[in-house]
Amino acid sequence: MARIAGIDLPKNKRGVIGLTYIYGIGRSTSKKILKDSGVDENTKVQDWNDEQLSAIRVAVNEVKTEGQLRSEVQLNIKRLMDIGSFRGIRHRAGLPLRGQRTKNNSRTRKGKRKTVANKKKATK
Repeated sequence: MARIAGIDLPKNKRGVIGLTYIYGIGRSTSKKILKDSGVDENTKVQDWNDEQLSAIRVAVNEVKTEGQLRSEVQLNIKRLMDIGSFRGIRHRAGLPLRGQRTKNNSRTRKGKRKTVANKKKATK
């Protein structure tokens, strides 16, 4: 099993897909890493030899990944909240921040529904 940047890559996946299991590496970055390392992107992770693995590790270390990237993202969010920007306020309130409507959807951000009791209409 290949272990890169503290992550165990799935051995039965193609190399280009296996690298995306590392936080901060998507499809385009994994293709670039494999191209720079001289490894075919269709080669499965289990078929990488030690030389290829070390070349991939060197290329991955040049990219900001995992803990370093997560902490940077958290610091960016904290900065937005500290300066009181619109996005920071939405982060603080736990609401969607990129212009989505909140009347019907956005359950991922808002959480489970909290039912509010209806006020009865006054009769004549």
